[in-house]
Amino acid sequence: MEAKDHAFLSSDTVDTVSQMFKALSDPTRIKLLYLLSQEECSVGHLTEVLEMSQSAVSHQLSFLRMMKLVKNRREGTTMIYSCDDSHVISLLKQAIDHAEH
Repeated sequence: MEAKDHAFLSSDTVDTVSQMFKALSDPTRIKLLYLLSQEECSVGHLTEVLEMSQSAVSHQLSFLRMMKLVKNRREGTTMIYSCDDSHVISLLKQAIDHAEH
């Protein structure tokens, strides 16, 4: 097959996929995304479940928000976080299923 018969990925697609895998490459972010795929959570709840400092959790949530993987809403004085990209959550769950088999 000649080179012209191959379909190449655009650099935008490559960059987007690379950033998505970068977001999933950190163990804390994997845990956060998994928890948020189960239910909406406050930072306080996430810090308790993950046994991490609030600043560490907030830092990772900020990264995930920047990547548009999580979103937040205010409930009184509390920020509630949830997943914002079902495709990435699907990839995460597939990777978890693969790892557990």
